[in-house]
Amino acid sequence: MKKLRKTQANKLDKFIKDHLLPHEEFRRQVHEAIDIICTFLKETCFQESTHPVRVSKVVKGGSSGKGTTLKDLSDADLVVFLTNLTSFQENFEHQVRFIKEIRRQLEAYQREKTFEVEFEVLKQRKRKRRALSFMLRSPWFCQGVKFDVLPAFDALAKYSQSQAQVTEDYKPNPQIYVQLIQECENLRREGEFSPCFTELQRAFLKERPPKLKSLIRLVKHWYQLCKKRHGKKLPSQYALELLTIYAWEQEGSKTKFRTAEGFRTVLELVLKHQDLCIYWKKYYDFENPIITQCLKRQLEKPRPVILDPADPTGNVAGREPQRWQLLAQEVTVWLRYSCCKNRNGSPVSPWNVPVTPPHYLSDLILMAC
Repeated sequence: MKKLRKTQANKLDKFIKDHLLPHEEFRRQVHEAIDIICTFLKETCFQESTHPVRVSKVVKGGSSGKGTTLKDLSDADLVVFLTNLTSFQENFEHQVRFIKEIRRQLEAYQREKTFEVEFEVLKQRKRKRRALSFMLRSPWFCQGVKFDVLPAFDALAKYSQSQAQVTEDYKPNPQIYVQLIQECENLRREGEFSPCFTELQRAFLKERPPKLKSLIRLVKHWYQLCKKRHGKKLPSQYALELLTIYAWEQEGSKTKFRTAEGFRTVLELVLKHQDLCIYWKKYYDFENPIITQCLKRQLEKPRPVILDPADPTGNVAGREPQRWQLLAQEVTVWLRYSCCKNRNGSPVSPWNVPVTPPHYLSDLILMAC
């Protein structure tokens, strides 16, 4: 693959098209393979269970669900919503048991050669015991596709009279977040229940213009290159995705823009990580006093702060600023490469993006009231 650092800034769009966009056939094959697993999880998995467990739906998240898959590198979160989970605490208490059951039944079906696809259960790290990781393989494509299966409480459905339809203008019942905040405080598990809001996370990005998704792919590719050097010592990739969306929104949410400028802007924001305080009010806001107090606590935390737009308890920027410092060191090197320079050798100009959203000061007044 042609190296990103040697690509001229004015040719980044071509680089994305040639090297990062997945082939349509690959996307179709991955979609079909994952559908097989989803059908099994919803229609078959718990049918013979000794527990009265039923699956209401399976939602595809990750890059595959959001439409930001990189070429030959796909990942999907398959969130299995269970009807008998009625709270986040129950989600926490029973999740490991459900994961073991899913693993047992998947492996049994694999031995019986019931599936048209093959998968390998990946070794579980201690901190990821609440997700079941697989590498999906198929005769349709040569490279495996990694996906995580996560049992979850269907929080959105609990406060809806019917099955929640997460459309572009969907606004969750605030009581969902009140329950989340109160139970997270009791369990001391802030940000751990984000899979319950996968539909919101997916909707937040899925309908965005293709140009933005291409920029996200470029940032993700750059992040993966840095990750090869530093392993798991960097901030989460999700934080970089949200940082990219934020930069694009502050520039005016344009459907057309210069990719090099957007890329340079994200790198500049990484350099300013010690001042970042980014959040959205699409799904939650300051109308409810309990949510307001939660947001106040979050926004008062040491920077960087990047709140999950679907989960006010989740600061996806993490609690370890040294991870951002390491990534910032990478940025200082990358700014010298061709991908960040104009044809005459001058630096690409970043967008004028603040480290906090424009409504931040007015929100501080609201929180003080």
